[in-house]
Amino acid sequence: MLTLVRGRQAHLDHLVAGLLCQTTQPDELVIAYMQDEPPHLPAALPFAVRLIQVAGEPMPLALARNRAAAAATGEVLAFLDVDCIPDPEFVRRGREATGEFPHGVFLPEVRYLPANSGGWTTADGAEPDYAHLRHESIRHPSKPDLAGCTVAPIDDFGELWGLAFVLTADCWQAAGGMDEGYCGYGAEETDFGRRLEAAGARLFWLGGTVCFHQHHHVHKPPLQHFESIVRNARLFHDRWGTWCMDYWLDDLARRGLIARNEDGLSVLRHPLPAEIAATRQGPDVLFS
Repeated sequence: MLTLVRGRQAHLDHLVAGLLCQTTQPDELVIAYMQDEPPHLPAALPFAVRLIQVAGEPMPLALARNRAAAAATGEVLAFLDVDCIPDPEFVRRGREATGEFPHGVFLPEVRYLPANSGGWTTADGAEPDYAHLRHESIRHPSKPDLAGCTVAPIDDFGELWGLAFVLTADCWQAAGGMDEGYCGYGAEETDFGRRLEAAGARLFWLGGTVCFHQHHHVHKPPLQHFESIVRNARLFHDRWGTWCMDYWLDDLARRGLIARNEDGLSVLRHPLPAEIAATRQGPDVLFS
């Protein structure tokens, strides 16, 4: 199990609580932390913990995932964002699926939770309240319902989602890991999907498990990451000859911030602080 952390200690506490409820325990938890001090963890855990500090600003997500993968000792790499709480079958299903399809990359169902200042554990705080999680969470409208599914093939590697994915260490290495040229928000996981496809991997939806995404405020569009989006979009275009993040780039163009065509992208102006603040969504918005 691998996760990245900057702040969000309460989210990490819930993720660890979910790991403690697994029907098949992970061999280890690798945490790449992008902050000055390591995150707090319970004193005794039934699996090994490896803490890897990764410095950098803006957040070096590709580098952090590479460092976490390099530190892992297992044959299966299950990446789960710190915002997510795995249900009890996550580790078991990841092992089963990679055992059946060693060159597969597997995306579990992710369901989104509303804001909840009281947290998502049982009254005694010992474990996630899974009944409450299932009742309150909703599936992203662009993602399929995986009820009754074991695995289902995905034709488009653009579906690769860094939020939660499972693959073998051999599959990761065959793709060369993530491109560390990407830094900050955006494009690194889309690029990794291209690298996986070129290496001969196969992409699947993974049924039989759900990961619950804990709420945090989002921006639509994420203007606070304007510089990273522009830089990483240009880098992706240089690498692959096409654009990614079209949804966000189109929005930036409509706002008069950028202009782009098949050949390049120009910055017309930077967003004002008031514009950035206005894109911050309320607690009722669960995803961007």
